[in-house]
Amino acid sequence: MTHQRLVIFEEVARSHDHPDAETIYHRVREKIPTVSLDTVYRTLWMLDAMGLIMTVSPSREKVRFDGNVTPHHHFVCSICGEAHDVDYPGLDAVTAPEEVEGIGRVDALHVELRGVCKRCEKQTISRKRHS
Repeated sequence: MTHQRLVIFEEVARSHDHPDAETIYHRVREKIPTVSLDTVYRTLWMLDAMGLIMTVSPSREKVRFDGNVTPHHHFVCSICGEAHDVDYPGLDAVTAPEEVEGIGRVDALHVELRGVCKRCEKQTISRKRHS
């Protein structure tokens, strides 16, 4: 584990905002000005493959990364793509349907709730009032 990789991992592990690779890049550059965006991307995918972080994939262009690899669920804003952890025991009871056995083995299951975050909702209401 190189110094750059360790700093990238630490940045993801301590963040709670599920940052995308470019956000991580900018944060890491504050500590290591010579780090490249390519290094950040390669490191994030390596950490994901090792199971040290995971991806949260909103239906947007940017994949977000999560340092919390314990079983949990997410709320993803369909406007800005921001992701938030959702810890609700009722969602933990969700199981994969039997039909999935014909497709393959399920190793993990998480629920992704989609909607509009308070910030985007507020901006939408504000725009409607001003138009």
